Amino acid sequence: MQQLSLGVQLPDRAVFASFLPARNAQALEHLQRLALGESGGLTWLCGPDGTGKTHLLQAVCAAAAAEARAAYLPLAQLTPLGVGVLEGLTQLACLCVDDVDRVVGQEPWERGIFALLRESQDAGARLLLAAQSPPALLRWSLPDLGSRCAAATVFQLRRLDEQEQRAALELRARLRGLELPAETWQYLRRHFRRDMRTLYELLDTLDAAALTAQRRLTVPFIREVLRAAGPRAPRELPDAPDAGT
Repeated sequence: MQQLSLGVQLPDRAVFASFLPARNAQALEHLQRLALGESGGLTWLCGPDGTGKTHLLQAVCAAAAAEARAAYLPLAQLTPLGVGVLEGLTQLACLCVDDVDRVVGQEPWERGIFALLRESQDAGARLLLAAQSPPALLRWSLPDLGSRCAAATVFQLRRLDEQEQRAALELRARLRGLELPAETWQYLRRHFRRDMRTLYELLDTLDAAALTAQRRLTVPFIREVLRAAGPRAPRELPDAPDAGT
């Protein structure tokens, strides 16, 4: 784990190599250049839950931190600490702010973000903001902040379709030295919610168990692991059809 300011940690697996581009290849290419300092300015990443916004922000921060000072700020976690968490960040070369829509409409937060953006951009810092919606669709308290964000380079991330979900899960499994057999994918697809957050949580649980038991990701093994995990495991869909063993 890489320790950053405010006690926020980046997962080791939140890197560009574990992100399947699919129809988001243009956004990925831009963010890779941003992380390397080959492009700058303000970038806005948007899309519904499960499209990879947080993964990409953390990947940018991890890549940028190899060469310069960088930080990842998840506002959904940090808002209880107050707007003061934004102070002292203008010395960073790369700043990635997640969940901006959580504070839109709250004037103290908007003023803090506006000051941070203005000072960071004046210093030539790279800035990446993320929210579910593009800036033009948010209800800003400060029109000047809305205008500045609307002038950013905006990328709308698309959800993965079923084939892309399987490819993304296979990619992440392969990077961990795991094989994801076809029957295992079919079992997960039928028995659990098909959003990437749930699927990745499942893979995290199964990865740890497979490493300990030195077992392949077969359907019987998955059932055994999830039964042992109990309420800590991702919940199965009700009345899911049996995929067999």
